[in-house]
Amino acid sequence: MGASSRSASGSKDTDRRIGRRALIIGGTAAAVGTAVLARDELGRLWWRVPGVERPREEGAVDYRGARWVAASEANWRRADRPDDYGVDMVVIHVTQGSFASAVKAFQDPGHQAATHYIVGQDGRVTQMIRELDVAYHAGNRDYNERSVGIEHEGFVDRPQDFTDAMYAASARLTAGICERYGIPVDREHIIGHVEVPGTDHTDPGPHWDWDRYMELVRRARTAGTAETARTAGATGTAS
Repeated sequence: MGASSRSASGSKDTDRRIGRRALIIGGTAAAVGTAVLARDELGRLWWRVPGVERPREEGAVDYRGARWVAASEANWRRADRPDDYGVDMVVIHVTQGSFASAVKAFQDPGHQAATHYIVGQDGRVTQMIRELDVAYHAGNRDYNERSVGIEHEGFVDRPQDFTDAMYAASARLTAGICERYGIPVDREHIIGHVEVPGTDHTDPGPHWDWDRYMELVRRARTAGTAETARTAGATGTAS
């Protein structure tokens, strides 16, 4: 959330423009009319039509180790990422409070902000918004649409809040996100809330160990890629 009086103040997406989706409709219609697109491509584009929504499984999570607790629908908006908005960034936040207080805030429709995930000092991970949806967390519409937000339990001025368990769990979570969307594991794509243009927040603050964190993410990403390859080979799906 950062070191201001409320998390991501002003980060709610008040602009409900159809935007890119409106442009997609015209392109899709023309393609259908000329039968240029293959059937599977048309099936994929169908989910981009305004008003058409992918089926949702209640309580489903994008990260296998996460527990689902739903945020208020006032604190995010439905989308079909990465089909309608590409995901190429992870934004690191600090709650400026306890794990429970962050969950409570994100369930409050008046809070007007929430991240996709919260990571506790004990390493537990709670998902409150699906990755395909746009969370109001960055204080910048473009960054909201293109990123996944992760809160970390603690205060920016308390280095002891950033525990080994938290770093390890968050790194595995971020590595999985980078794997899913092909996000490079570097500081241009994994950033702090303070680095979002236009924000007045300071998190994760000077005590967040970026060198340590990035090394943990790289290790987790490498291990995850290797595990995916082993699983594919074992099931006969490797190319």
